[in-house]
Amino acid sequence: MFKRLFDLVMVLLSAPLWVPALLGVSIVVRLVLGRPVLFCQERPGRGGKPFIIYKFRTMRNVAKACGMPLPDDQRLTSFGKFLRSTSLDELPELINVLKGEMSLVGPRPLLMEYLPLYTPEQARRHDVLPGITGWAQVNGRNAIGWEEKFKFDVWYVDNRSLLLDMRILRMTLIKVFNREGISQEGQSTMEKFSGSNSVGNRE
Repeated sequence: MFKRLFDLVMVLLSAPLWVPALLGVSIVVRLVLGRPVLFCQERPGRGGKPFIIYKFRTMRNVAKACGMPLPDDQRLTSFGKFLRSTSLDELPELINVLKGEMSLVGPRPLLMEYLPLYTPEQARRHDVLPGITGWAQVNGRNAIGWEEKFKFDVWYVDNRSLLLDMRILRMTLIKVFNREGISQEGQSTMEKFSGSNSVGNRE
């Protein structure tokens, strides 16, 4: 209850900052990448329950002759890279927070196709609401492997508190300012998770 209240107070108090930014980025995305402005995708929430996540689109809608989309590194534009490095692509997720589908802090909501691949311990990351940022994000983000990332997620589930959330939010601002851990080494984003002990797609 207190965490939900904290999320609402933080989002509403900061609305004079993020609402103009949301509108401004929407206009630029429309001009640079066209429609749709938002990337909407089904993701697992608390208990694995599906919800639709909102993000700004960062890739071009281009495909091969056969209709298959080109690889991420060929569709990701320099503007898209800027949105990701500054985390501006995540701004629409504040709408998910207002709807109660996400929290400001929690394990990042990944892909639905990953659900059957988790070990029972890794699946505990779904015991709480997913977050815009989390313990794994301030401890490496996409620069660390999947196994380590899931350990950070489960640690957060076991140790969560409002004080920890405030610490993570402060650390997130520093990470975003320094643009750290945006992608995995040698990758434009991050390799797909294919099961435990696999090499750690972008969130």
